[in-house]
Amino acid sequence: MVNAVFVHKPDSPYDDSVSHYHFPSVYLGRVEQTVGDRIVYYGEEPGRSSRFYKAVAKVIGIRPDIQKSGLYYADMVEHLNFDIPVDYRSDGGFESKLIAPDGKVNGGTVMSAVRLITPSEFSRIIEAGFKDDIDWPERNRTDHNPKIDPLLPPGMAEDGPVFIDRPIVSLLSDRKFRDRKFRKHVLDAYDRTCAFTGLRLINGGGRPEVEAAHIVPVEENGSDDVRNGLALSGTAHWMFDRGLLSIADDFTILKSRHVNYDVDHLLNKSGKATLPTNAVHWPQRVNLKWHRENRFKT
Repeated sequence: MVNAVFVHKPDSPYDDSVSHYHFPSVYLGRVEQTVGDRIVYYGEEPGRSSRFYKAVAKVIGIRPDIQKSGLYYADMVEHLNFDIPVDYRSDGGFESKLIAPDGKVNGGTVMSAVRLITPSEFSRIIEAGFKDDIDWPERNRTDHNPKIDPLLPPGMAEDGPVFIDRPIVSLLSDRKFRDRKFRKHVLDAYDRTCAFTGLRLINGGGRPEVEAAHIVPVEENGSDDVRNGLALSGTAHWMFDRGLLSIADDFTILKSRHVNYDVDHLLNKSGKATLPTNAVHWPQRVNLKWHRENRFKT
């Protein structure tokens, strides 16, 4: 098993998603070496001129594209966005084959869509991507034990300093760590504003009155990608999880006929969901479709 960097372009002709990576046969030998291990996604950021490491995922298998000869899919799990995009040139660079000691970029390497990297290079990228520990405390958090990270959600306190001191690479599959990061990324993307009500309420202690909701639940193989999340107030979250509210592809808020009371006064007057300023973080339509077909009570 080997770590790697997978290049992804927003306007790519390849059929990429958080669940698979689409690639030509020229890279098959490299991708085969990554099966069972983790890779880092790399690419452009809108409005920025450099290239960035942006997320991590685990490769679990490879299959041919039965529609197009010479192309393959790498099936992925445990996709997780970085706290912040990491510029490939920061800290003197992370990939020795990409950036020479004198700072010059290897033009041949930079053109490669799949680049194998060493475990130490992978660790450095992961640590840089998750080094932003700024988080929003849970809305109902009242304890402030200085021996425990005050930003850990309820249920994580029992891990205490042991959890905090573990290397970040070892936490990538840890459900508590992933929940914490998913919550941070969703609340940051939505600026702590409820997608259904448009309210941005902060209670005592700086705790936001919104929660991070998975559109496709984790137990249904839903990812921790921010595009599978919504920032919702407690009531809206409860109604969404129970299929009383959903969202159309045009982001219209849908109300189930099973709602036996008027909720219009709670929802955005526009009838549309409040979305992140950055369209990159908008909910993916495939996730919204899943919710309508599997949770929404019509």
